[in-house]
Amino acid sequence: MTKYYDLGFAKVEIHEDYLKNTISEGFLVLPEHNNLLLEFVTKYFSNKPFVYISNRINKYAVDPTVYHETTKIDTLKGLAIVSNNHRQKMLTELESKFFNKEIRYFSNLKEALTWKNKILDCL
Repeated sequence: MTKYYDLGFAKVEIHEDYLKNTISEGFLVLPEHNNLLLEFVTKYFSNKPFVYISNRINKYAVDPTVYHETTKIDTLKGLAIVSNNHRQKMLTELESKFFNKEIRYFSNLKEALTWKNKILDCL
């Protein structure tokens, strides 16, 4: 099961046990954008553990207060940040201060998916 959604400012992929999101260049992610995330979670992951993969191939900004609501999603077990920009690794460390679940930086999607499997296999 893979579903694809183009939201204009983001491309979302829904997989069996993860959601991959690719935000558009120059976008600012604000707390109100969590409503869209919650719609996907309700539809696909309301009773099923999953991992959110943030595919950061574009440069954009995230208001760290978005994580206050995101961490309340019970079925969300982890957040993988995928980027080949090593500056993003430092930003992930900053973001982890606002996100009270598993969060990790990866330089490629394959590593993120391996980590996702480890997280979900431990449940």
